[in-house]
Amino acid sequence: MRTAMKNGAVLTARELTAVSGQPIAIPDRERLIHLQFRRFAGCPVCNLHLRSVVRRHDEIEAAGVREVVVFHSPAEELVEHTAHLPFPVIADPGKRLYVEFGVESATRALLDPRVWGTILRAIALSAWGILRGRDRAPAARPHGGRFGLPADFLIGRDGHVLAAKYGEHAYDQWSVDELLVLASHAPK
Repeated sequence: MRTAMKNGAVLTARELTAVSGQPIAIPDRERLIHLQFRRFAGCPVCNLHLRSVVRRHDEIEAAGVREVVVFHSPAEELVEHTAHLPFPVIADPGKRLYVEFGVESATRALLDPRVWGTILRAIALSAWGILRGRDRAPAARPHGGRFGLPADFLIGRDGHVLAAKYGEHAYDQWSVDELLVLASHAPK
């Protein structure tokens, strides 16, 4: 059972390294951080969600939010799946950050009936992208497994966790609209 990161918790300042080699300071003294925990490199369900974030990335940045996305895959796997993303991606194959933030894995990630339609849509879009040569197939046996649950954290400039969401299934995360509303209520 996870130990959830509570609203108001204060994070220890740290510097993570994106798969691009870019250092990422958390907290960011200039902007809020939307720290997303996703599943594995090439995950069709994760990619479906990240497409919505990419489409509205300019709005997110205009709201003073920096996207940072964590996967439990090794950096060498992530690079080929995430090079096109306009925000930093962090490899956490040892799930150190997942444990610290209380992000779980559970079979309900894929077995919850609320996610089945999304899984079918995500697989169809992923297959289409692979056939067209635009996407790469995920590993047959993804590092860290297939049952990861998503989680979202909005982190203030001072390191306080302003809001947190732990997904109940693989596609249970904040929408961009929800993120923008949370950011609009964050301390300036």
